[in-house]
Amino acid sequence: MSQNQGNRQLLKAMGWVVLWAGAMGLAGFWPVPLAAGAPAKVSVAETVHDFGKVVEDQALTHTFIINNHGGEPLQIEDVDPDCACTAANYDRTIPPGGQGRMTLTIKPYSVMHRFKKDTRVRFNDPERPLVVFTLQGAAQPFIEIQPSHIVRLRGAAGDNLQAQVRFISHLSGPWKITDVRTNMPDKIDVSLKMEEPDKVYVLTVKNKRREAGAYGGLIELFTTSRQRPRLIVRVFAELYLPSAGNP
Repeated sequence: MSQNQGNRQLLKAMGWVVLWAGAMGLAGFWPVPLAAGAPAKVSVAETVHDFGKVVEDQALTHTFIINNHGGEPLQIEDVDPDCACTAANYDRTIPPGGQGRMTLTIKPYSVMHRFKKDTRVRFNDPERPLVVFTLQGAAQPFIEIQPSHIVRLRGAAGDNLQAQVRFISHLSGPWKITDVRTNMPDKIDVSLKMEEPDKVYVLTVKNKRREAGAYGGLIELFTTSRQRPRLIVRVFAELYLPSAGNP
């Protein structure tokens, strides 16, 4: 075989390889690039994040991943949280085939009990212009006060009027109340009992005033907690004479 014939056969074989490769690409065996000019297309695997049980006094942060499966840049046109307590940090433009981030942060002291915070995000995707991202969970304080931090004493002067307040620690370590003070020792008696070591205390407030009338003041409790070194209980009393006919 001459050298020229060998070259011709080699070129012919290479041509068949090119044709075969093109056919496989059309059949989907080879990756096909995104069509130029195709609209932006938003895709998110997750729109709801549940924090579970959290302490209400901390910041809560989660990042959502946003993909652009379109052929044009994906633009975030507007971000609208339903609460001013939610801050957003995000990539405004996501290139075709690219990935961006939407980081939402709930500020400290902004959640109580069961909470649900929605953030509406608008895109330039004609098929899916709006996506709602949700942060939710169940919040509890470092120190839970039951039933309330407000004590109301109402009844006849001379009656045995009293109320109890329970303090429950949700801290990870030991916790103690080290001192109790009130600005009205002439009107109330205050006692504190540990119900569960390093966890639960019960405060008992008793009226000792015998005259009709109203008064108010506060009780301060000092603790070993860095997060809650001081607790306040407010006391309001309304006393009347038995002859006044009040219930």
